[in-house]
Amino acid sequence: MRTIPESFMPGKIETRLAELNITLPEPPAPVASYVPYVVSGKLVFISGQVTIADGALKYVGALGGELSLEEGKAAARLCAVNVLAQLRRAAGGDLDTVKRCVRLGVFVNAVSGFGQHPEVANGASDLIVEVFGDAGRHSRAAVGAGSLPRNVAVEVEAVFELS
Repeated sequence: MRTIPESFMPGKIETRLAELNITLPEPPAPVASYVPYVVSGKLVFISGQVTIADGALKYVGALGGELSLEEGKAAARLCAVNVLAQLRRAAGGDLDTVKRCVRLGVFVNAVSGFGQHPEVANGASDLIVEVFGDAGRHSRAAVGAGSLPRNVAVEVEAVFELS
């Protein structure tokens, strides 16, 4: 894993995060037998990130059941914040080395018959575009699931390209 330099100076993307009032957390540690990301060539594959904030799970339950569409969008956005935290670590602390977001995979814990997976996924997609501009435009899958780890509402995985 790459380390973040002690003398890190905020760049364009860190400045953009500050403008959006987003503070990236310390990346959550894996809870099972996997690594949080893999760098292969210029690609970074970020493992699925769930709705963890301040050391606790948020947005637990199923969309169309216990949780509303708006809560689902917020859950997806929180997952995207955790994706960015992992990405910053993978990029050695410098998000300005990110050339583009290639793909997001968004998994939505939903009751049978729920059909607004794309709208939920927009919570993650919109954040990535807000942060990276045109370089944040990506391909995507928004998939419904009967359950997700720890019964969270959303899980997001990602692929980014570094320069």
